[in-house]
Amino acid sequence: MRLDKYLKVSRLIKRRTVANEACDAGRVTANGRPVKAGYDVKVGDVLEIQFGQRTVKLEVLVVADNVGKNDAAAMYKELP
Repeated sequence: MRLDKYLKVSRLIKRRTVANEACDAGRVTANGRPVKAGYDVKVGDVLEIQFGQRTVKLEVLVVADNVGKNDAAAMYKELP
C-alpha cells in the first residue's frame, strides 16, 4: 500500500493530500530514509513523522485497505 494512503487509513494524518504533501516535504522517513508518497509500506517498517516540533516514531503492524475508526490505532505501535 502507498505510504500516503496508509497514513490516511491509519488516521495518523487526516487527509491523503496532506499526507502526500508531508512526504514530498521530507517530513516522513521509513527505516531511517526519507521517502516519497509512493513508497510501498510493509509490515515491520519503522516510520517517523514530524508534526511541527513533535516527532512520532511507529512500527507498522497491519496493512489493510479499509479499517474502522476504532481499529485504526491497531495498525501501528508507537515506539519511544
